[in-house]
Amino acid sequence: MRSRWATRKRQFRTLYRIFLLRVVDLNLMSADADPAKLVTQFATMFATISLFIALPAMIGLMGGGRTTGTNGWTAEHFLIETSMTIVGLVAVLNWDAALPDRQDVLILAPLPVRNSTLLLAKIAALLAAPGLALVALNMFSGVLWPVGFRAGDGGILWLLRAWFAYWSTIVLAGSFMVFAILAVQGVIANLLPRQYFLRVSAFVQAALLCLLLSVYFLAPSLESPAALTAPENQRMLACLPSYWFFGLFQQLNGSMHPALAASAAHARIGFFVASGGATVSLLLAYFRMMPKIVEQSEIVPRRNAREWSLPLGNSLQTAMTLFTLRTLLRSRQHRMVMSFYLGIGLTIVVGYIDFLSGSGQPKSTGISAAFLLASMLLMILTLLAMRVVASIPVALRANWILRVTQVRPANHYRIALRFSFLVLGVIPVMLTIAFLLLIERYPWRPATGHLFILFTLGTLIVEICLYSFSKIPFTCSYLPGKARIHFVFWAVLMVFIRLLYEGALLEQTILQHLLSCGLGLVLLVCSILGMRRLNTLLSGSELRFEEEYPADLVSLNIRLTSPTG
Repeated sequence: MRSRWATRKRQFRTLYRIFLLRVVDLNLMSADADPAKLVTQFATMFATISLFIALPAMIGLMGGGRTTGTNGWTAEHFLIETSMTIVGLVAVLNWDAALPDRQDVLILAPLPVRNSTLLLAKIAALLAAPGLALVALNMFSGVLWPVGFRAGDGGILWLLRAWFAYWSTIVLAGSFMVFAILAVQGVIANLLPRQYFLRVSAFVQAALLCLLLSVYFLAPSLESPAALTAPENQRMLACLPSYWFFGLFQQLNGSMHPALAASAAHARIGFFVASGGATVSLLLAYFRMMPKIVEQSEIVPRRNAREWSLPLGNSLQTAMTLFTLRTLLRSRQHRMVMSFYLGIGLTIVVGYIDFLSGSGQPKSTGISAAFLLASMLLMILTLLAMRVVASIPVALRANWILRVTQVRPANHYRIALRFSFLVLGVIPVMLTIAFLLLIERYPWRPATGHLFILFTLGTLIVEICLYSFSKIPFTCSYLPGKARIHFVFWAVLMVFIRLLYEGALLEQTILQHLLSCGLGLVLLVCSILGMRRLNTLLSGSELRFEEEYPADLVSLNIRLTSPTG
């Protein structure tokens, strides 16, 4: 009996390590890549965010005061809501790691490994990633902020109670998000056949991403006693889980407000319902889907399917554009990543535009600065999202096909890549903005000028995105830490959004005069030509299909001397 338990324990540890590393798709990474390094980078990023969040608490503690009243409630809810959103995003991004795939079943089925061991290892590895994100995100803020949240002015007991209340609430809130997402996945897996479940999963992922981000950025602030007790807000409080656990924290901390009693009860009920639903649905999905994973194919053939090919430019440009489009439409992973970036970008845009619209901005040209800013941000976010997903390979082991069929110079492929970004990124945004301009019935002259400026801006962003990108999309291996496009994306959102608003005000002014509009277009065209020339000079003579770290040259300091010397 003891030997049997030791064997199962060893099997669990081995499978847990394998599944934990497979949270990152190793088939997409370079041969030099280290999955542990990628995990460390994400943990470092969350820890850095935690440090910045903890700075106001550190300043407040240096002043010797506690964070009380509405300000304290706002900080408490912000920390809980942020932790829940981050954990939910990580769980959604690891959607495919919950259930075994065909490779798992084919390898482990002939071995003496129980399904329960496989299930426990899968779930443990799946919970490890959100747990790491939760701990890293609260590494500093979870230590400093509870000091200011303590309910009484007593000694160490109130401080220990605040720490216990904070970490208990954070862990329960994060667990609730993970269990709720697992319950949704388990219910869909039980209701649909496996083939249709795989097809629907990508759309469910995208919907959950947009829902989490929209609630986080667009939900109203209800942290004041007046907002919590207002009758018109009770339905919204009952629908927002972050306020449930905010009430639970107040109850555990000893600072309970009567208006939060219902929220604390909702937190307890929601946690047990989510955890029970996830457990039951996943167990049923495992025992139901395990035999079908091998028996059924993962692709459902379409009836009366017809191949379509729309001519776009020359043959290479058409092939590149259709390859990029079909990859984005067929690859669940790439659709999910692109929906993540577009979702978080667009929710920030909507929130910022609502703020500007409510501040009474002038409409001197008939087009508001908020609309101009929204159109520019939509163009930039779409192209940056395309650039991000283009760096992720779709089938790395099959890129040898493109290597052996490269019969043209690398410069021709870069031109075709630029053309595909213009067709798939710039043109759809242009058509969307033109449709909105038509619906809003803006004056045709400033509307036409804005479309020309938007097209040249999009062309310039394409040149910036393709800087040192001498690749075919979705074919080059990924090397953690080498690509900087993610930092560019967040820099555009967090740092340059105010600068873009100033640019929207400038465009609003120059659209009034034809000469100023023409001069602006000339400056953008000159910037495009300069960036294109720089890309031509820095581009290599070959396409890259494998990312590698730069070789390190080590000098041995050996001097050669003549035999007579």
